Parts: sequence; structure tokens; C-alpha cells
Amino acid sequence: MRPDPQATQHALPALAGWHSLSAGLLRLLSLTPFGDEARWKGFLATSAYAGRVFLSIGIAVFLAFLFQLQSPISAATTVMIVANPTVGAMVSKSLWRIIGTLIGATISVGIMAAFIQSPVLYFMALAVFVGIACAVATFLRYFRAYAAVLTGYTIVIIASPAFAEPEGIFLSAMSRLSAVTVGVVVTACVFMITSPRKPGNVMTGLGGAFRDTVRHAWLFHSAESSRTATVPADALEQLENAERTASLTSFRALPQPVYDSRSKLLAHMAGLAPAVEYAATDDPDMLARVRNLRLALSRLTGLIVSYHPYWLSLEEAGQETHAIHAQMADTLARLLELTENPAWLEDPSPLTACLREALQALERLAHEPQPPAVLAALDNTRDTLVQMDLALHNLTSRAPVKSGADIQPFLDWPTALRNGARGTLIAMLAGLLWYVFHWSTGPLLIVYVVAASSLLSTAPSAAKASPMMAAGTALAVPMGFLCHMLALPRIDGYPLLWLTLCLFLLPGVWFQFHPRYSLAAFGYAVFFTMMLSVNNPIVYDDMELTNNWMTMFAACALLAVVFRVILPADHRLDAARLVSSLVRAVQHLANAPTRGGMQWVAWEGMQLQKISRLMMRLSFVPSGLDRQGYTDAAFTVLSLGRLIVRLRWNVTHAGLDPQARAALETAMLAFSNLHKNPAATAQALRHAAHQIETITTEEKGLVINRDRVVSCLEQAASIILAVPGFFHHHGPIHAVAEPSSAQSGAPVIAVTVMPR
Repeated sequence: MRPDPQATQHALPALAGWHSLSAGLLRLLSLTPFGDEARWKGFLATSAYAGRVFLSIGIAVFLAFLFQLQSPISAATTVMIVANPTVGAMVSKSLWRIIGTLIGATISVGIMAAFIQSPVLYFMALAVFVGIACAVATFLRYFRAYAAVLTGYTIVIIASPAFAEPEGIFLSAMSRLSAVTVGVVVTACVFMITSPRKPGNVMTGLGGAFRDTVRHAWLFHSAESSRTATVPADALEQLENAERTASLTSFRALPQPVYDSRSKLLAHMAGLAPAVEYAATDDPDMLARVRNLRLALSRLTGLIVSYHPYWLSLEEAGQETHAIHAQMADTLARLLELTENPAWLEDPSPLTACLREALQALERLAHEPQPPAVLAALDNTRDTLVQMDLALHNLTSRAPVKSGADIQPFLDWPTALRNGARGTLIAMLAGLLWYVFHWSTGPLLIVYVVAASSLLSTAPSAAKASPMMAAGTALAVPMGFLCHMLALPRIDGYPLLWLTLCLFLLPGVWFQFHPRYSLAAFGYAVFFTMMLSVNNPIVYDDMELTNNWMTMFAACALLAVVFRVILPADHRLDAARLVSSLVRAVQHLANAPTRGGMQWVAWEGMQLQKISRLMMRLSFVPSGLDRQGYTDAAFTVLSLGRLIVRLRWNVTHAGLDPQARAALETAMLAFSNLHKNPAATAQALRHAAHQIETITTEEKGLVINRDRVVSCLEQAASIILAVPGFFHHHGPIHAVAEPSSAQSGAPVIAVTVMPR
């Protein structure tokens, strides 16, 4: 039977419409979580977290009503603050929150008793304690900072109900502590029961980080040997082309694939550091190994950043160094094969044997007559393998490390003092506004600005984060209006109250997983519960609620004004201070006493913390700086430090000729002038290298030591001359930024510029 042409002609538009509708449905489906496996897993993880949070809120608020606490909704606020997808992080956060609440309650009772008849003195004392809490919160790492944060705003939260009746301050403190304890205990129980606890995932991640570090090193050494071997990788071709075309006198740049690989690895390492700390809170085995794992992460990070353009500036021996890089690439390839089986974390002996074999081969090559550039490549490659072996030992060993090898946290004093000054100023301004204008809702104004400024002190940039926090709080005001006007008056039982709270808190809980809106979502969720007048019993007062909402708008404006206008952040100045700190660390390392000095891993760990903060500050600078150049120059500080450590060892252990030792000691003293005249320091190093090189000796061991010293001095001089503007204390980054530098098309300030 033949089809009817007319019927077919009429069916074509219908089929086309159905086709377009199907395509539209498929496009819509691709935007939903069901269209992608990764998006679906993220959707399930967020949903599970939100379900745990809402379950914790329901139980905590119910118990607060059952215990007849004065402000039961404070238990929900506590849940929103301490909740975390990681159980170890949640436990650590909860513990430090209780400690901070206890300290804040004690201080609140003390200053209320001391200045009960002097409001102005009370506000001054309050502002001082808030400023101290903000400064300490900037110093502390991870959720230890929440102890200082809670100390700051618990003082105000406890004191605000007692402003009208100061004699009730003790009861207010007990009520606040009870609500916090209920919220913390309930959240801990719910998350520990319902969350999958897999501490082994952290060790798997650390093993993957070790493999990624080995692969990153293999990429570089394979590229350096690619002229004699075929390596099919676009990144290697770019690296070889950059090596051929770049000028030997300039600070070269690596190809973009290598930079991308390095950035991903550094971000991965930064995420593993808190994961190790949180796993140690939840797992006794991880707690026993936490110091070893910290050192392993620090060593791996140091290995990653050691591959910078400085390596390309040493290629003066041409083909002679390519064989060394090829041997290194073969060793790294064997390590990658050995780590394919996850069981290598339990038995690292094959990897250790591979590394020791490669080190012995390099040592045999070093004892043969070699040109200076080849000897430099041998020393740098051997140092890389030694650091990799030590990182492997720290990663797999359960024996405790020496106390001197522990990495101390970097204390960023300028940022801490600025955050402390912001907390002091905003607390004093809020108190005076209430005192001068007799504001009926003045206590709420103080509570918000102190709580927000304390929380912002833990952010990487409080000035940039303050508008997001204020925006989230401002969004909570109309949502609070809808909740009070439409939902709460119609509630006649606790289940409806719980469902209503979950409905209005859902946006804040959900968007905390989105990096762009996480801070605004956190501010919305926390301060939405603070604005709810769900007390025991509930009393509705429209005028009081309106005053509260207007006060919150004013508090948001005051927060943005203080953090962005009165005391704004100067990220370029902060970056310049970090650069100066890195240079001073190099000088201190060169001139430190021979005995009792800082161990290398501790020194390197401290500088890595500074470089991490420097990269963050440079990302906040609008324009006008060579950010990539300054990052690479900061990484050369670690290479310069490694060379200084080798030179210091040669001063005492190498058995040099007395004349050579005297020249080397003079060269080490030249580092004290590094921040004033880098070129003079480099010239002194090269002069010392020339003096030592001309000293003749017949003993083979002394000849090798002499050549190694000469190689280290030449390398150190090359690093300093490659980026003189970085080491000079009046370098380009230290200059005051002109308005024209922020405009598009302005010349970029390069790190290689030598100041006049």
C-alpha cells in the first residue's frame, strides 16, 4: 500500500513540531541534575547535607522549647554555623564553638559587672575585646578560628538582653550557653549517625597527590629530554619551543599547560590540608600520623613549585644535560608504574628502592668530570629525588617526627591588626549610635555588626567578602517579613514550625555549596534565624519587627562602609609586605647560626604559607602587575633557599680549602645586602665563585666539593639577576599604585624591572 502524499504533507509540520519539542525537552533535561552524572552526584550530596541540617534544626529547636530556654531559635542558629559536610570538620567546629562561647560568656559577665554604670566605658571595653577576638581569629587556622569568632560576638549576644536589666546578665549567659550546647550536641549526633565516615579516603587522596606530583615532574623532565627522545605531548612541544626561542638574559615563562597543571595541583594540595586536620579529629589513626602527613603535604607542595622558569635559564650546556633529564624521566615513569596499585601506601619499599637506585646513579655521574651546568643539573635533580624520598617516608611512616621539623603557622600581623581595628571601630560606632540616638533596637545593631565582623575576620579578604555578607543579610530581611506575615501566624503546632523553617532556610543551605554565593548564603541562613522572633512564648509585635528589619538594613550599610570605605584593604601593599618577608627569610637563612638553626622543611613550610597568601593577594589586585611573574619569582625564593642550605653545609662539612671556605663565608655575608642591592649581592656571589674556581687541588673529593660550591654560587647569582625587582625593597610592587595603572591598556609592571 502506497502512502498518501497529501497525508504525508500534512504530517510533516506535526513531526517537525514534535521534533523541536523533543529537542527542547532534552535541552531542559540537560540543565537539570538528571542530565549529567557529576551534576547528579552533586545534587545528591547537597540534598543529603540539607536533609541532615533540617533534621538537626528540628530536633534542636524542639529540645530548646522542651527545656523552656529563653531563645530557642538560637539552637537553630548554632546548627547553621557548626554544620559541615565533613564529620571531622563538624566535630572540630562544634568543640571550638563551645570553647569560644564559654570564654565569651565569662568576658561578657565581667565587663558588664565592671562598667554597669558607665555606658561609654562599657562600649569602649566591648570594642577592645571584639578587636582582639577579630585579630586572633585572623591568626588561627581552620575551625580553631571559630573559638575567637564566638568569643567576639558571644559577648554581645549575651549582654544584649541584659542591657535593660544588667542584673540578669548571668541568667542570659546560662541561657545562651544552654542553647549553643543543645545545637552543638544535636548536630554532632545527627551528622555522626547519618554521615558516611571514610577516613581512608583522605589517605587515598594523599596517594593521588603523590602520583600527581610525580607526573608533574615527569612532564618537565620529559620535555627537557625531548630533543633526544620522542614524547607525544603538546605541553612538551611548547616547553621545548619556549626553551629555543627565549632569551637567556630574561626570566622565561613556562607554557600554559604546565602553569595549568601547577595551579590544579596547588589547589588540590590546599584542599587536602584541612581534610587531613578534620580526619585527625575523627580518626585516632590519622591523629597519630597528622604531623607526618603535614610534612608530606609541605614537601610535595615544595616539589611542585620547584619547577619554574628558573630551570630553563640554566640550559647553557645544551645537549649535555638532556641525558640527565632523560634518566630522571625514566625514574619518574617507573614510580608512576609502581603507584598504579593502591597497595603501595602499605608497602612503599619498591618505590624507596627505585629512588635510592636513581640517587646512586646520579652520585656516580657527579664524581666524574662534568661541566658546571651539568653539575648544577645533577645537584638539582638529586635534591628533587631526596625531597621526594622524604615525602614518601612522611606519607607512609607511622613513627613520630622530630619536634624541630614541625611547621609553625604563619602569623600575618598586618592583616590581623587591620581586622582587629575594623572590629574595634565597628563595635564602638554601633554602641555610640545606640547611646546617642537612644535607638530602641540598638542592641540588635551591635549584635549584627559584631557577629558579621567576627565572621569576616576568617575570610581571605574581609573587605571583598563584606558586601556578600551584607547582601545575604539584606535578602534575609524580606524573607523574614514573609515568614512573620504569612507563615508564623497560621502555625498551630511544632511540625508546621519546623517545616516552615526548613522552607525558608533552604536557599541559604543549598547555595552554601556554590563558591560564588557561599558567603552570601551563609549570611542569609545565619541571620535569618537571628531575626525570627520565635521565642517561648511567641509574641507578635509589628512595630518591633519593623524596627528590627530597618535596623538590619542600617547594620548592613554600616558593615560595608567600615570594611570598604573607612578601613579598606590595600592588596598591593599586603603583597609587597609578603614579598619583603620572603626576602628577609632568605637573608635570615643565609646568616643564621650554623648550629641550632631552623630545619629546611620548617623554613620551606613557612615560606609556602607566605607564597600562598601572596598569590591570593595578587589575584585581588585589579591590574598593573605581572602576577604570573611575581608568582614565579616567589617560587625562586625556595630554590634560592635550597642553594643556601647546600652552601651552608659546604661551609662546615665539605672539607674545603681554607681560602675557599673564607671566600664562601664572605659570599654568604653578601646576602645581608640582598634587599638593598640585589645586583651587588649577585656580583659578590659570582666573584666568590671565580675565586673558588681558581683554587687548585689534587684530591678528587675536594675537586668535586669545589665544583659543587661554584655551581651553587652561579645558580644563586642567576636567580637574583633574573628577578632583581623582586628582591629589592624598593621594587615595582612596593611603589604606590597610580590611578592610571588600574586603567585598561596601562603598562604592566614586570618583576624583572630593576628599581632606579
